[in-house]
Amino acid sequence: MDPGLTRCGLGCVDVDPRRQVRLVEVGVVRTPPSQSPELRLLAITEVIEDWIARLGPSVVSIERVFAQDNLRSVIGVAQVMGTAMATAARAGLEVAQHTPSEAKAAVTGSGTADKTQVQVMVTRILGLEAPPRPADAADALAQAICHGWRGGGTGTDDATEMVSAGGAVRVSARTPAQRQWAAAQAAARRTGAVDPRRVRR
Repeated sequence: MDPGLTRCGLGCVDVDPRRQVRLVEVGVVRTPPSQSPELRLLAITEVIEDWIARLGPSVVSIERVFAQDNLRSVIGVAQVMGTAMATAARAGLEVAQHTPSEAKAAVTGSGTADKTQVQVMVTRILGLEAPPRPADAADALAQAICHGWRGGGTGTDDATEMVSAGGAVRVSARTPAQRQWAAAQAAARRTGAVDPRRVRR
């Protein structure tokens, strides 16, 4: 999930034991700024509830946002994150969070990739005919792919847990994209290059 009050990106994928990713559904919830905040949050909550009921995910992964220049936008994002977490918890689902840099690194190999690069790689990974649009949709799918590939692993070895509709399974090797992601994460820890607080969006 790519949280936002005006546009909230939602993406659902299935990751199998062979580390193959399949698109289940993608969409963007739009709410008009003219509406009161509680009605906008209610509209987003109802869509999330519908997705959970129809698609039966095993985990909900939400983009973790550290800071933005626009205070009003920060408040809106935080409100959406809160309602999404509560909705997932009410359904008995685990909630995970990955930063934008982590999601970018997972799908492109670089935590500083731009939105076009993310769209291109999400399209390639999922075998889509066209890039997901708007960017919020691609970001939501990148978040889902990131968690599917990262799972509950620590990133300290070449084994990872893969999350799928059937649960988690331990596998012994990473895909090339996963190895790129791990390398990017290691570089971030050494240099701070992909620290989301240092990346201007």
